[in-house]
Amino acid sequence: MSRHTGHIELDRTVESIIVGNRHRTDLGDLTALAESIARDGLLQPLTVTIDGVLVCGARRLAAIKLLGWRTVSVWVRSGVSGRLGHLLAEQDDNMLHKDLTPSEKTALYRELKTLMAEDAARRQAATRFSAENQPGTDGAGKFPAPSEQTGRASEQAAAMIPGGASYKTLDKIDYLRHVADDAALPATVRGDAAAELKRIDAGAPVHPGFERIRAAVTDAADEDADLESVARESIARAQAGQNNPAPAPAGEAEPARWPVRAFVATWSELDDWWTHYDAEILANDLTDEQIASFLATADGTSTFADELRTARQSLDSPRRHLRAL
Repeated sequence: MSRHTGHIELDRTVESIIVGNRHRTDLGDLTALAESIARDGLLQPLTVTIDGVLVCGARRLAAIKLLGWRTVSVWVRSGVSGRLGHLLAEQDDNMLHKDLTPSEKTALYRELKTLMAEDAARRQAATRFSAENQPGTDGAGKFPAPSEQTGRASEQAAAMIPGGASYKTLDKIDYLRHVADDAALPATVRGDAAAELKRIDAGAPVHPGFERIRAAVTDAADEDADLESVARESIARAQAGQNNPAPAPAGEAEPARWPVRAFVATWSELDDWWTHYDAEILANDLTDEQIASFLATADGTSTFADELRTARQSLDSPRRHLRAL
C-alpha cells in the first residue's frame, strides 16, 4: 500500500466496489481495453470513495470483470462529501431528485469535475509513453462515457447531476458563487451575486443574473483601474515636486477632485469597519505618528460629513416644497 496526497492506493475486491443502481449498461466495445489490461496490467487504478463507491473508472472495472479479476488496485479518494457519495451510489431517490437546489447541484458538479480531472491527469501520466495502451476515456461510476477521446471532465460531471442542467449553466452558477465569496470585490457586488444565487434557487433563470453580475464585476475592475491610475499620477506628481520644487503659489492650490464612483467604492468597503478593531489594542500597538495620522483623517472625515449633511439638507428642502405644491 502506498500513500499520495489526498489518496491511498490499495487492493480491493472487485465485487466490493459499489457502482450505483442505475449506471449505464452500454460502455462501448471493451475488447481493446480488456486486451490492453491483460497484456500490460492496469496502468491507472480505479478511483473510489472511502466507502468503496466508484468515482472514476467504470470501463476499466467492466473490463477487469470480463477478465475474471478478483482484486483490483484502487485510489481511495479522501475528502469526498457524503452527499456526493450518495449521488454516486444512488441510495436515496428523494434526496437526489427532489431536494437539490441549483446551488447544491453546482457544488456537486464542482466536486465531481475536480475528481474526474484528477483521474484523467493520472491516466494521461500513466500512459504517456504508451498511447496505444488502455485506449479511450473512462466515465465515472454512475454515467460512464463511451470510448471517445473528446470527453471533457465538465461535460461528464454535468451529466451525472440530476436535473439535466448543462455544464455551461452550472459553470455560470459556480461563477456567481465565486463572486459572492471573493473578498477582493466590493461588498455591493458580492451581495448582488449572493442575491442572484437565492433567486436562481427560487426558480429564476440563470443567464440574466449571470450577465448582470459579470457586468458589475467588469465595472468594479474598471473603477479599480481608474483609482490606481489616479494614485500613480499623484505619486508621480509628488515625486516630480520633490525633485524639482516649484515656488509656492500665492494662494492654496485646489486638490484634485475624484469621481463619485471612487467615493462610493471607498466607503462601501469601509462599512462598519470600526466593529472589527479593539481601540485598546490599537492604542498599545500603533505608533504616535500612526495614531496622529488616523485622528487627522477622522477629524477631516467628520468635518466633511457635516458639510455633506448640510448640502443634502439644502437640496432636500426645495424637493419637499415641490412635493407639497
